[in-house]
Amino acid sequence: MAEPGNYNRAVLGGLLLRAEDEDSAAPKCRARLLPRAHHLNSGGSIHGGIILGLADASLFAALHVLRALPVSLAVTIDLQAQFLAPASGDRPVDSVTEILRETGRMAFLRGLVIQEDTIAASFSATVRKAPAR
Repeated sequence: MAEPGNYNRAVLGGLLLRAEDEDSAAPKCRARLLPRAHHLNSGGSIHGGIILGLADASLFAALHVLRALPVSLAVTIDLQAQFLAPASGDRPVDSVTEILRETGRMAFLRGLVIQEDTIAASFSATVRKAPAR
């Protein structure tokens, strides 16, 4: 999912992924970012662009982990985010994403970016799934 020179590795640093609530009606995918110095803004919090990048990358992680879908040719159609609280640069930050609905070509997802018990951001998105080969 992450080639050495692509965005996930070069900017985010790779993500740790796992499925959660697999037996429930709404399974989720958790993507964990381990903050590094280049993820921080001048105030020592994780930069908003990194939070958005994590949210975007977690969309594809969820499709891959929860549905085993190929994601290399999938694209984000839209992504809305609300920043709710700062995320500290000294602790891991997680994006927890669920798939709300899928059609043949589209997936609709939502999630939260959290750090321990603090919700740093919420997001919802539409992804155009990879075309059938």
